[in-house]
Amino acid sequence: MQVSAQNSPFTEKQAGLLNELLPELTEAQVQWLAGYTAAAGSGSAGTAVLERPARETKGQSRSLTILTASQTGNGAALAQEAAETFGVEASVLAAGDLKPKKFSSLEDVILIASTHGEGDPPDEALDLYDYLFSKKAPDLSHMRFAVLALGDSSYEYFCQTGKDFDGILEKLGAERVLERIDCDVDYEEPAATWLKQAEQQFADGEPVSPASEPAAPQEKAAYSKKHPYPAEIVTNFSLNGRGSAKETRHIELDLEASGLTYEPGDSLGILPVNDQALVEELLGVLDFNGQETVLSGKEEKTLAKALDQLEITVLTKPLLEKLAGYSDQLAALKEAERKAYMEGRDLVDLIQDKAPWTFTAQQLVDSLRPIPPRLYSIASSLSANPGEVHLTIGAVRYETHGRERNGVCSIQCAERGDPGSTLPVFIQSNKSFKLPADEKPIIMIGAGTGVAPYRSFMEEREEREAEGDNWLFFGDQHFTTDFLYQTEWQGWYKDGLLTRMDTAFSRDQDEKIYVQHRILEQSKSVFEWLERGAVLYVCGDKDRMAGDVHNALRTVIVQESGRSEEEAEGYLKELRSEKRYQRDVY
Repeated sequence: MQVSAQNSPFTEKQAGLLNELLPELTEAQVQWLAGYTAAAGSGSAGTAVLERPARETKGQSRSLTILTASQTGNGAALAQEAAETFGVEASVLAAGDLKPKKFSSLEDVILIASTHGEGDPPDEALDLYDYLFSKKAPDLSHMRFAVLALGDSSYEYFCQTGKDFDGILEKLGAERVLERIDCDVDYEEPAATWLKQAEQQFADGEPVSPASEPAAPQEKAAYSKKHPYPAEIVTNFSLNGRGSAKETRHIELDLEASGLTYEPGDSLGILPVNDQALVEELLGVLDFNGQETVLSGKEEKTLAKALDQLEITVLTKPLLEKLAGYSDQLAALKEAERKAYMEGRDLVDLIQDKAPWTFTAQQLVDSLRPIPPRLYSIASSLSANPGEVHLTIGAVRYETHGRERNGVCSIQCAERGDPGSTLPVFIQSNKSFKLPADEKPIIMIGAGTGVAPYRSFMEEREEREAEGDNWLFFGDQHFTTDFLYQTEWQGWYKDGLLTRMDTAFSRDQDEKIYVQHRILEQSKSVFEWLERGAVLYVCGDKDRMAGDVHNALRTVIVQESGRSEEEAEGYLKELRSEKRYQRDVY
């Protein structure tokens, strides 16, 4: 029997809680509650009255959870490392593995929240985010929390997801025990310091003074972002045909001696350095010769050497704020003018356009952040290629504001291939983009280099002799020049491993055709695959392709099931909760 707000003295929220609790109670528990509430209502002497429990204090046991809302795996890695070094017991839980309604069962929470793109929550945290900001959000007055926000200051809405979670948890009654920290791409040291403070706060509740020095990072034997492996390039060639407007490189790296392992869906991180020609161009517009001694990364270096590893190709809001004190012209710009100026320009442009400057070499270095690592979807299966890792990298070259520009890492990769050339690499696990362990059918949707992880999927399923159906939607500009890994896909199709293949080459006809159009053309079959348990994968550009594909999938569900737009969105949300709608978008 269900408790209803219409025929009981309970509110809808209270009735819902009772309906959730009562079916789980034993007969003895029901009888105890009946007697307990009867005694409480009569006011009998010696009986307890139902009241909200007092907040537990120092010395009383509370469970600590490090909850991660991670997109690329940085937050998850931080959480795991923290849990292993904490002096108090803490469990690590991914937001995607937590049913939103169970969030209120947590007591002490350290939330490590990444921001994806322009202020969006990571895919795995969307359900929790929506729940906490909905009318169904719970009372969290029993909870204590602290938020570590990860982001990239080159985006306008820096650390927005962390800020949002921090605000809503307080609004729902939770007690903030440590002020939020907003970390940029060079997050390791400030995050380590903050996490130690959080550990102490949750352990004893006493105020903690900010540490003067960050905790020394623990060195591990395995190769990692802090200790990358110098992987030798053994193969490097263009995948595009003659006459293509693109340059997409297939690169194979030797991992034999590294001990590094990976799974299909993971990424390879590369620590790039600036193009020497660009560093020299920057020094040419500065009032320095490059031999000035500066402190960078706790090491003394020449200015020229320091600039090799500092970000000089992108202008960000924090950078302009730091440098405004050294240029009257820059200081005079209003916020909107600064935002417009940053688009497509780099540090060379800024130094030329807003001279004269009053900074010293050290002040300039202190204003710049380290170049963030670049992550590339792995295009190989380790089972099929022992001791190797393959990448699919689009070389970025373009012109803007009267100067030629190059991608920092993509051109470094494209132009290396001489015997002995190496790249400093590490593996970035991606638990949110994985092949199903069983034989479920899969639908792989990608454009351009977004095809990379699907090559690893197919190699893996071939090695496993997996019998699940596989369907590829792939798009690029021209069939004759841009069908990446064409012979491999056609071979898998001929052998029956690839069940279906739909391609969209946008420039081969007057009207541009993209993968979302092919999805709509195959609407009935796509929905049939979803209904029989297929897992959806989307890889590629977040702002255009991924959004267009999402809209197309919603249209498919509306057309084929008769659902409303809102219901179709709910269908996709449910797929995401079941890990049957996974995205690796950037």
